[in-house]
Amino acid sequence: MRALAHLAMQRAPSLKATLTALFAIMLGCGPAAATSPLKPSDVFGLSLASAPTIRPDGTLIAYVRTSNDIITDKALKSIWLVDIKTGTTTKISAGDDAASQPVWSADGKMLGYVQIAAEGAATLWVYTSADRATRIVAKLDRAPTDLAWSPDGSRLAFVMAVTQPDPVFGTPLVAPAGAKWAAALQATEALMYRDDGIGLRKAGFSHLFVVPATGGAPSQITHGYFDDDGALSWMPDGEHIIFAARRGPDSPREPLHHGIYRVALADGAIDELAAPDQPHSEPQVSPNGRQIAFISSVDTHRSYENARLEVMDSDGSHVRILSTLDRSFEHPRWSTDGHSIYAGYTDHGVTNVAQINVDTGKFKVVASGLAGAEFDLPYSGGDFAVGRDGAVAFSQGAADHPADLAIVRGGKVARLTRLNDSVLGQRTLGPVRPLMVTSAVDGVPIDAWLVLPPGFDPARKYPLILEIHGGPFASYGPTFATDDQLYAAAGYVVVYANPRGSTSYGDSFANGIDKSYPGTDYNDLMGVVDAAIATGFVDADRLYVTGGSGGGVLTTWIIGKTHRFQAAVAQKPVVNWSSEVLTSDIYPWMSKYWFGKLPWEDPQRYWERSPLSLVGNVTTPTMVIVGGEDVRTPDAEAEQYYGALQLCGIPTALIKVPGAFHNMALRPSHAAAKANAVLAWFARYRGTAATGQQ
Repeated sequence: MRALAHLAMQRAPSLKATLTALFAIMLGCGPAAATSPLKPSDVFGLSLASAPTIRPDGTLIAYVRTSNDIITDKALKSIWLVDIKTGTTTKISAGDDAASQPVWSADGKMLGYVQIAAEGAATLWVYTSADRATRIVAKLDRAPTDLAWSPDGSRLAFVMAVTQPDPVFGTPLVAPAGAKWAAALQATEALMYRDDGIGLRKAGFSHLFVVPATGGAPSQITHGYFDDDGALSWMPDGEHIIFAARRGPDSPREPLHHGIYRVALADGAIDELAAPDQPHSEPQVSPNGRQIAFISSVDTHRSYENARLEVMDSDGSHVRILSTLDRSFEHPRWSTDGHSIYAGYTDHGVTNVAQINVDTGKFKVVASGLAGAEFDLPYSGGDFAVGRDGAVAFSQGAADHPADLAIVRGGKVARLTRLNDSVLGQRTLGPVRPLMVTSAVDGVPIDAWLVLPPGFDPARKYPLILEIHGGPFASYGPTFATDDQLYAAAGYVVVYANPRGSTSYGDSFANGIDKSYPGTDYNDLMGVVDAAIATGFVDADRLYVTGGSGGGVLTTWIIGKTHRFQAAVAQKPVVNWSSEVLTSDIYPWMSKYWFGKLPWEDPQRYWERSPLSLVGNVTTPTMVIVGGEDVRTPDAEAEQYYGALQLCGIPTALIKVPGAFHNMALRPSHAAAKANAVLAWFARYRGTAATGQQ
């Protein structure tokens, strides 16, 4: 009863909803707004869809809606249902806590999901279709992941960290009554002691838990000094769970190596099905329980390896590779009849869903144009789910909108949501066009895209921004991105590309920078700039460059190699590889896979690949931006470069995004302010006033 009343209240207008609507009108998001280019303040009105899951009877889709909120300055996540036949949408999660991981029970009567409060505590909820009510199943100290229903719907399994006391050195002093002492010392002995987005790790390991769907205390199923991970997949008998885990003899120092295991719920007995000597992940049991699909790769200590789709018998025997395409696969999902597997892969920057026949290996694309859960940059990615009838629900994006929910059935695609029409329908976006580029290194085609200013006139000459993706083993695609649209709205032509090292072009292309990064990716990017100039509408005397993370590496590398850019903004860069591989949160594997040796074993190689080694050549005015809490490319990297530029007398500025980890655009106000800062810096060296935008 209480849950039903709560759902009814959700549908009623609230003060917050009213204020948000008023701000939408003020920002030009309302129906009466005049058509104009995108503005930084528009980021507050954007939403996107992710993590779809189809109810087994094919009538409803649950998904996560991420909406930027101007009142809380957060990207709020909520769970919504979409009636496939009528298009009716209903929010089922409560409040503003981050909701995620919707998953239907096998009979479709229940939907499990997680909500995480601001302080980190989590609640496991179940929504029941019969009475359209939600109830709490468990309150947890830590956020659970990898929710999975038992076959009969009686239990939910999940992965959760089990904390242990931090080490204490010396006898703690006791403060007198009423005294206000400083916080206690923080100590660790763990190899991996912090994570970007979290900060310092609490001591402990992740393990499997099971909780009754009716509620109760979760039971811990696995134990030990190992990290057990998902995805979790129940055997049809409901008494065993298949999972991936780092249970090797030196698992802390081999963080990429996962085995596949089967655990018996009755006594916790564990059987190894695939050894933890290679990367294995995402095991999925076939409907009849006779086979297991999973993702794996061969670890040869190269910078990049394709992730392969493989199948084995449920006892771990008869392992065979199912994917033959020279691309990486992810998220395997069995068809209802067990004759085929659906999996995602990205090709030339575009993410697709393929259906692969288990017996013949026959391959066909069933969905295309997936988009990831980001607003600011056009990274490839996306989520999908498969229904019992073979329908595929997916997060569909395009150059003119972030990810919406779509479904493809019988080859026909239907877009089920239009989350951003109220905002983007009142804005003239810059058109996105492909740009043909041939690498000067070896004649290999390089994919690139131009974002043209709204109202583009090919007879004019425009300044150009080269915007570079991070990773470096990632890819961009022709999808919506606020950063690039805001740059275009300010009168720039923007070009972005997938140079050597990018994924979605096969093993050899990605490993073109193996142990030599940055390297020929620089040549590819310069070819992209030349191709943009060759269009005739780019002013070769007004070139600018920016990029984040791996793109920050290349930004600082580029300005050490050439003086052709009038200004640069290096976002969260790495400039000194010796310090980076010892201070990043992923330091246990960076030196092994990206250099082959430790810094003190080959200091010259580390130095010659560090942009800091080229700082004496720099003449380009350069701004440096970094998150104040970034532990992926720690802020000391940005500070080193800023200090070096100051000592060299190069115009520079340092911006720290307060409280931000590596994702500096997590808060909408930071995303807008960062884009404004980039444009203001470029405007200073463009001969126009650096006024910024609202």
